[in-house]
Amino acid sequence: SGQVRGLCGTFNGDQRDEFTTPEGDVEQGVAAFANAFRAAGACPALGPGIPDPCDGFPGSRERAEAACAVLMGPAFQ
Repeated sequence: SGQVRGLCGTFNGDQRDEFTTPEGDVEQGVAAFANAFRAAGACPALGPGIPDPCDGFPGSRERAEAACAVLMGPAFQ
């Protein structure tokens, strides 16, 4: 706790600084935060709306829901 920073947040108990960029700025929106970590030219910048990841990979929603169901099962309660 309190020793991490990046796309996974700060994990310090203060949710107001979870979107801290590599430059130390705190972004208010998810897209601006994610774009701060984007490698230039590696992928397009996110727009103001967050795309549904399943839209880019038809047929993946069912596999993802089945995999996540394991996390909601008795082994993780």
